[in-house]
Amino acid sequence: MEGSNSNLGEGMMGVGCLLWIKTSLGDEFQGQLLTFDRPSDMLVIQEMSDNGSRQNLRLLKASYIKEFTLLGHAEDPIDLSKCSIDLNSLQAREESAIRQAEIEAERIGIGVTSEAQSLFDALSKTLPVCWDKTVIVVMKEVRVGSPYLPENVRGGTPAANERVKKVLELERKRLQSRNASQ
Repeated sequence: MEGSNSNLGEGMMGVGCLLWIKTSLGDEFQGQLLTFDRPSDMLVIQEMSDNGSRQNLRLLKASYIKEFTLLGHAEDPIDLSKCSIDLNSLQAREESAIRQAEIEAERIGIGVTSEAQSLFDALSKTLPVCWDKTVIVVMKEVRVGSPYLPENVRGGTPAANERVKKVLELERKRLQSRNASQ
């Protein structure tokens, strides 16, 4: 039996059914439906592994299912002997995601204009930068204060200072030409 994702949500398929699924992103896999949460439109599917040693659980929004085929029904919908969770791996992935989110959050200026953020982003493509409140700090020594013009560049070696001024000038020209064309 083939169908669309609405068939899953309407209860035509039940817990324990074995499915082949193709997602709207092009992923294809086979698995056993463990549960369906109607309010969130989410399915929990235990993927079938080739060697049977490890099982992968997939949480999938039903609207992302492009097509599916019913392969059959499992005798025992949930085989707990095959279910295992590697908590160390999950914790490492969580810590990595948190670190990445913190790094990305540090790159966003608080209380600065979108132009200031664009200048920061341009500088960050070639130079190490961070925010010190509303001041852009480049290479831990050059400071660029509001309104982020070349004449607002302070500190650092003369070469570093000139490099930051040059990038600011070029980025301001780019922003002005982009705004003029809109």
